[in-house]
Amino acid sequence: MAENNVNKMIGKVFNDIAYAIETGEFGEKIRVGITTFGSEHGVDNVVKGAEIAQNRDSSIEVVLIGPKVDSPLTQVVVENEEEGYKKMEELLDSEEIHSAVTMHYSFPIGVSTVGRVVTPGRGKEMYIATTTGTSSPHRVEAMVKNGIYGIIAAKTMGIENPTVGILNLDGARQVERALKDLDKNGYKVNFTESLRADGGCVMRGNDLLAGVPDVMITDTLTGNILMKVFSSYTTGGDFEAMGYGYGPGIGENYDRLILILSRASGVPVVANAISYGASLAKGNVKELAKKEFAKVNKAGFKEILKGLNKETKKQDDEEEVVAPPKETVTGTIAGIDIMELENAVKALWKKGIYAESGMGCTGPILMVNEGKLEAAINILAEEDYITKESTIC
Repeated sequence: MAENNVNKMIGKVFNDIAYAIETGEFGEKIRVGITTFGSEHGVDNVVKGAEIAQNRDSSIEVVLIGPKVDSPLTQVVVENEEEGYKKMEELLDSEEIHSAVTMHYSFPIGVSTVGRVVTPGRGKEMYIATTTGTSSPHRVEAMVKNGIYGIIAAKTMGIENPTVGILNLDGARQVERALKDLDKNGYKVNFTESLRADGGCVMRGNDLLAGVPDVMITDTLTGNILMKVFSSYTTGGDFEAMGYGYGPGIGENYDRLILILSRASGVPVVANAISYGASLAKGNVKELAKKEFAKVNKAGFKEILKGLNKETKKQDDEEEVVAPPKETVTGTIAGIDIMELENAVKALWKKGIYAESGMGCTGPILMVNEGKLEAAINILAEEDYITKESTIC
């Protein structure tokens, strides 16, 4: 076995030397493996995409992992899909390939993928964080982690200070508070502003279409749907024709660079996913991730996540809270997560401030008397229902 490994290494060295002499390009080529079993469009669809990726970038070497095919690309022949996954892992762990693209993979809890799309509104590239995998069983914690994963992917791809937005989903305001706590603690997050007049870093559908942030934070299931819509809205859904696929699995201490494709991915997306994988390897995403996690942990990341895992506040399990006398409520407070809205109302009632819940154009709101607006904001901020920024509609 040792002799075989030595022979492989010697053969690789001679191949690299021959290539360098022939092309004038010196230095190690980035080798990207791709499994060819499993596509709904057949093995040939994957092979064509791989050949396009190889032909447009001479600095990479694409390695096909699957059945024997008629192609000039390097091939590792396996009998079935399961064997292909095992061989892919073996090649990654031995560093015979630097990254891999596949159509299905079971990542461990804590790891999820960062997709890359081209938005229809402005033709801008945007990273969807995240698109498959489970960052955490806890929804809000998962979305906060997703934000860090998205920043890591964007930085590896050369965006030095990526802008970040949070899709307006359940839990978005809690995610915003957690990330702003990280920012205050020294891990700088470059929050973007919605293109809509009311601004803020919580993004709406318009911001998705325009690609306002470099990194769009979402929960993984929503991100998966977004990837499918962005990649196949021109084809009717059964052929994903645009974008770069569902991206690399990222997580703390995770050291395999594996990117995911849908089984519906067409030739263009296959080619782009391979290029994405090569660029991440060139940018040394694993090393950059280590540095980012060190910085975010220094800023109290784990402590902030622990705070999110506490049960949602239950203001009065033991005693009933009686509403103060009703009064005119024209002052509005935004920035409260919908899951905490009724508890926030009770928090104000308990302090003698009459409040009602409602729904504004950007999400949940509380309504209080104009003369008590400032006091209400202070109470809600002290109780961690809001941050004082962007609270007034």
